[in-house]
Amino acid sequence: MSEEVQKRLITILSSALSSIMASRLSERLIDLPEERGVKDDVKEALLRAGFTVTATIAASVIVRNVVGRRWSS
Repeated sequence: MSEEVQKRLITILSSALSSIMASRLSERLIDLPEERGVKDDVKEALLRAGFTVTATIAASVIVRNVVGRRWSS
């Protein structure tokens, strides 16, 4: 599998994983007040950034170690 295809797969998979994790876990991890402030927005942004980093690493491991090896054999 070419490097370009692997990069595309990582981008697609990490976006999907990040979206799923953020939507399911952010509501559980952050208590949303009736009136949000800047502090609440910062918490949400940091949480989403963490999900994005985690999802990108997971997608890279999956694509390069699992999918990439199957296609190169």
